[in-house]
Amino acid sequence: MADAPREAFAEAVRAGLSARPRTLPGTWLWDEAGSVLFDRICDSPDYHPTGRETALLPAVAAEVAGLVGPGASVVEYGSGASRKVRTLLDALDRPARYLALDISRDYLEASVARLAPDYPAVAMTPVCADYGGPVRLPVRLDDGPVLGFFPGTSIGNFAPEAAQGLLARIRDTLGPSRLLVGVDPTRDEARLRRSYGGPLMAAFHRNILVRMRRELGAALDPEGFAHAVRIEPDPFRVEAHLVARGAQAIRLDGDAFPFADGESVRTDTSHKYPPDAFRALAERAGWLPERVWLDPEGLFSLHLLRTE
Repeated sequence: MADAPREAFAEAVRAGLSARPRTLPGTWLWDEAGSVLFDRICDSPDYHPTGRETALLPAVAAEVAGLVGPGASVVEYGSGASRKVRTLLDALDRPARYLALDISRDYLEASVARLAPDYPAVAMTPVCADYGGPVRLPVRLDDGPVLGFFPGTSIGNFAPEAAQGLLARIRDTLGPSRLLVGVDPTRDEARLRRSYGGPLMAAFHRNILVRMRRELGAALDPEGFAHAVRIEPDPFRVEAHLVARGAQAIRLDGDAFPFADGESVRTDTSHKYPPDAFRALAERAGWLPERVWLDPEGLFSLHLLRTE
């Protein structure tokens, strides 16, 4: 595939299926088909984070722009369709450039190509990268203010220690900067089950099995696995699992990974961080919390962090 070497994908699958408990890293959910499916999920009224963030972002964008100042470089982590960044680009004073980071190259380049005509004065650069590891940007960011943008609930895909490490790497990558991060603090289990259940979410998670069959030649039946949502208390998180419908096996490159009926493999995790907990985590990663804005019902928060 264009997005990552086959062997890296195959090795992640082999390692995940051999581990106990079994897991498939959520990074591999994000090919072009997965990105399209997730866009449809974000448009669903049952998925609360997108609607709440979309309402909150315009209310805070002018204040963010005033703190950042003119001529900023905007670096978006997990840019997807590059929809939300429009609110920031519209609010900022003469933004200089936009760097969009995502792992799905084709989807990334198409998204930036759609965005560019509406902002002819902004230099736009798609950066295909897995931001879960170190990222090297193709341009220098030392000629003006820098605003990192990490929207949605992606920070929640990382457990606290890993999230702290990611925030520290973002600080190192951006240098002197600010970072606007979306964080979901929701603890309402019924709402979470509505947001993370349903047929679209099931298709999104089973897409990793479709990829394994298409790109790795794995022998498996994607419909042989049901999507399940589990809510775990410590740390509080939502887990997505694919659960075997009957005894079966996934075969890859001569290896067989048997599943008993009801046995599962975890495909993603979304940790829910209350504002105080996230501020403390950001401080441990070397950031200074500058502002926090909370949805009126407490269902989404935006944190503005800065370097010293």
